[in-house]
Amino acid sequence: MTATVTPRPPATRPPATRRAEQSGFLRTLHSEWTKFRTVRGWVLAMAGALLVTIVVGLLGTAAPAPGGRGSDSASYPKGPGGEAVNDSFYFVHKTLTGDGTLTVPLRSLTGVADTGPGKTAQGVQPWAKAGIIVKESLAQGSPYAAVMATGGHGVRMQYDYTHDTAGPSGKVTQESPRWLRLVRSGGSLTGYASTDGSHWTEVGHAKLPGLAHTVQAGLFATSPQAKQDTAAGTGFSPAVATGTFGLPALTGGWSRGAWRGTQVGGDAGTSGSYTNTTKGGFTQTDGGGFTVTGAGDIAPVVGGPVMGVGFSVENFLVGTFAGLIVVIALGAVFITGEYRRGLLRTTMAATPLRGRVLGAKALVAGGVAFAIGLVAAAITIPVGERSARGRGFHVFPITSATEVRVMVGTGLLCAATAVLALGVGALLRRSSTAVALVIASIVLPFLLAASGVLPPGVSEWLLRVTPAACFAIQQTLPQYAQVLSVYEPSTGYYPLAPWAGLAVLCGYAALAFGLAVVRLRGRDV
Repeated sequence: MTATVTPRPPATRPPATRRAEQSGFLRTLHSEWTKFRTVRGWVLAMAGALLVTIVVGLLGTAAPAPGGRGSDSASYPKGPGGEAVNDSFYFVHKTLTGDGTLTVPLRSLTGVADTGPGKTAQGVQPWAKAGIIVKESLAQGSPYAAVMATGGHGVRMQYDYTHDTAGPSGKVTQESPRWLRLVRSGGSLTGYASTDGSHWTEVGHAKLPGLAHTVQAGLFATSPQAKQDTAAGTGFSPAVATGTFGLPALTGGWSRGAWRGTQVGGDAGTSGSYTNTTKGGFTQTDGGGFTVTGAGDIAPVVGGPVMGVGFSVENFLVGTFAGLIVVIALGAVFITGEYRRGLLRTTMAATPLRGRVLGAKALVAGGVAFAIGLVAAAITIPVGERSARGRGFHVFPITSATEVRVMVGTGLLCAATAVLALGVGALLRRSSTAVALVIASIVLPFLLAASGVLPPGVSEWLLRVTPAACFAIQQTLPQYAQVLSVYEPSTGYYPLAPWAGLAVLCGYAALAFGLAVVRLRGRDV
């Protein structure tokens, strides 16, 4: 007879054991929380972190607006999607009711930049534009679709400010003109380009839901500022563009009468301005064509030197670095203080599971730091926005979802920093060394990158590989390939996406915490 051996089921912890472990951790967590809140210095330090974050953020954006006090209505024009936009150009237009087509040859695109008092330089800017446009109204921010030639990026089809489609490449000259065509059918618009007026290439297609039955359409020219490298760094000079058009061909519901000229926006917007010697306008040639000169841009507003007089949400959170210094010090002292006073032996005697103790400390320190960051952001952002608008500054608009991400992200940034400081403190067992190391890894790279004292490449490298990458969670400024600006850390642009930047800090915090648990289990306290 052969004996049958029944395999034993894998060992499992009885429910009572699991409940006991959970209860044990909750008791440890309560003990660490009680320990934290009963030390008056620690509580006052966290209150100080909250206060310094708010005060530094508000004082850092408290400068008076140029020209004196403004009004609460200061704001950027907004596009159909709620984004801040530049919508400034010279427009030669007629009324179009219903469907229609506009075809015109663009003979040349030239430009001029103001390089100093009484000085100008010839040369069209890469994103200078001249072409044809259908726009719902003359109001800034109204829906539009346009097909155009640019100074350095060929023919483009753009609509509603954020959409950009590339067409045929090459510059427009007297020897190499471009024929442009824009066809409207209800809320759909299609752009075409040709080198001879006979053979056409579709550049792009746009759908503008709810586009008004009667719109304004015609020719336009505009140019953002000219980017220049100076001894003091990258600068921008006022610039204009001039497009020379042949006779427009119209089909459909166009109004009768002469073409009208309008400076849309009343000025050149935040991304360009007229030179000292050239103003916007148009002239009509004997053959029925037009010469149109304009400045500004039709595009989203971005940050950096061409943003104009205004603030973005992250400007109001500049005090975060100051609050983090306090959070780092307290996170480290929360563990090193027990080493210094010999209290950790008592703690471990009461809770032999050392990883549980460190985990409870991390939850307490991280939870308190999260609350500090969240509350500071929730107070500073609305107060800073209201104050800035009251002094005549523009405030870069963001969606509610983005604002929530920034507030919660600031809390998570503070929480992860506290856990990192706790882990480094447990590893080094010396508060001064731990605090200095964590500050040098988070606060110092951020200040160096944001101040612009380092080359852009070095700043971007620091904000990729160091825990300072976490500040990307506060970024709200968008970046667009079709908008000229300086996309560098010193102007508010980080090399990593918001959550990816925060993940870098969380990775460092998890590593430090894991190593601290291993060391705590392997050595006598």
